Amino acid sequence: MLYYFLYQLIFRQYGAASESYFYKGLNVFQYVTFRTAWAAITSLLITLVIGKRVIKKLADMKFGQEIREELSAEHQAKRGTPTMGGILILGSVFVSTLLWARLDSVFLWLALGATTLFGLVGFADDWIKIVKKRSLGLTGKQKLAGQLVTALVVWGVLYFATNYSWNLSIPFLKDTADPNGISVIPPLVYLVFIIFILLGSSNAVNLTDGMDGLASSVTFIAMAALTALTYVASDRRWAEYLDITHNPASAELTVFCGAMVGASLGFLWYNAPPAEVFMGDVGSLAIGGALGTVAILTKQEFLLPFIGGVFIIEAMSVMLQVGYFKFTKRTAGAGKRIFLQAPLHHHFQLSGWKEPKIVFRFVIVAILFALLSLSTLKLR
Repeated sequence: MLYYFLYQLIFRQYGAASESYFYKGLNVFQYVTFRTAWAAITSLLITLVIGKRVIKKLADMKFGQEIREELSAEHQAKRGTPTMGGILILGSVFVSTLLWARLDSVFLWLALGATTLFGLVGFADDWIKIVKKRSLGLTGKQKLAGQLVTALVVWGVLYFATNYSWNLSIPFLKDTADPNGISVIPPLVYLVFIIFILLGSSNAVNLTDGMDGLASSVTFIAMAALTALTYVASDRRWAEYLDITHNPASAELTVFCGAMVGASLGFLWYNAPPAEVFMGDVGSLAIGGALGTVAILTKQEFLLPFIGGVFIIEAMSVMLQVGYFKFTKRTAGAGKRIFLQAPLHHHFQLSGWKEPKIVFRFVIVAILFALLSLSTLKLR
């Protein structure tokens, strides 16, 4: 919005021929890097300014967190803390993105739309928990159905409304960066890949959201790395130099990622231990969906396990725990566990680690994964 008003309308009419530093200064609005930085700042400030009011409103509406009975006493003490704070993240991301991005990008609207749909699934889940006063909202099948519909929508828009390249860009294999090269697969096969990415990423973030500041801090780190990767993928010079799939249509996604970086950092202000608000499924599913969608649009799907390594580890710990329990129950007659409790952060908590120590150590691991994902750019 600001791009059209300050650059397209004012700068192009007055700036080029003007001696005024003000008019000439508006030229910076054409640069994605400038608008991305200010999108991050704007979403951060929006979150900080209205955060207290949103938390108070959630508390007044009795939107308190329900806690599973099997969790520790430390978690039981959090019962009643306002939840559904993810609407604060989504609201600031949307406002900031609409202010600073060019709005003629189908990819931008697709990312916003997918994030919204995943957020709606999470909202329904949170709403049921609050209304029925229980720790479980939607059934597993209902939640997966909502996520599956969203994945189908993403694929449908890519197939019918864009010139999306159906190639699998694999790190360390330069030839796969060619949109028309050896790694192109049929769109219907790619649909399966999209479903796997989107359901996996949204559920992984959802499983990680179990401690004060954990999901929001890891999101900040992962989104910061994804912002850099999105920018280089949209710039022809960098894409050719680094041998990655060039996609100019994804340029404005950098602004969206920047807004997500600022919003997650602003939310962390209120979510840091002891948390004043939880993001709820409306936040975690939306964030995971946003990560997966941007990775798909920028051909960074195979880097997603590195970008969001902590999210993947958390999800894998649940899968291993459930799978091993079922296997041993079927073969030995009694189910056994690999971890004291899953997801993995609960295992460390039952092992005696204090919650802030777990969060800080997971953040360190998240930073290492983010650096690893960025380092692959020079290893092509």
